[in-house]
Order: sequence, then C-alpha cells, then structure tokens
Amino acid sequence: DESGLKKLQTLNECNKCDLSKADLSYADLFKAKLSEAKLLQANLKGANLAGPHLYNADLFKANLTGVDLTGASMKGAVLDGAVFCRTKTPWGEENSGCLIH
Repeated sequence: DESGLKKLQTLNECNKCDLSKADLSYADLFKAKLSEAKLLQANLKGANLAGPHLYNADLFKANLTGVDLTGASMKGAVLDGAVFCRTKTPWGEENSGCLIH
C-alpha cells in the first residue's frame, strides 16, 4: 500500500507492511528492515538488497532477478514461487527462474 511505500522510502524500514505487488525494481534497500513484510508478487528486480532484515518476510512469487541476497537475514522467509535469475543467495547463484529463449 502507499503508506507502506512512503514509510519504506522515508525510514528504510517497513516491518509487517503489506508491499504486495509493489514495484521496487532497482530500489536502494540497503540494510532495509522488512521483517514480517508481505512482498507477495513484488518486483524487486535489480534492487539493492545488501544486508536487509527479511525475517519471516513473505516473498511468494516475488521477482528477485539480479538481486544480491548474500548478506540478507532471511530466517523464516517464504520464497515459494519466487523468480530467481542471476540472484546471489547465501547458498550460491540461483538461476532456476531464468527464461530460456
């Protein structure tokens, strides 16, 4: 929702916010606090997600193309259906969601 987006932009935190379907592509979310946030189907393509707090965040079907999650705190995060393509994760680069032409 709009209030959640404004809070995130102003404070770099939005714990428990509903950011479902938000366009956060290429956003600077360095060390953002997004614990328990709803990011269902959010577009995070190319966003700077270095070191964010994503504890128990719901990233169901979120677009994580080109995102670096290596320093992210993601305990309990839901990643079901998320799009991984050139996504750097704590377990290595993930390309399971890349479309092959």
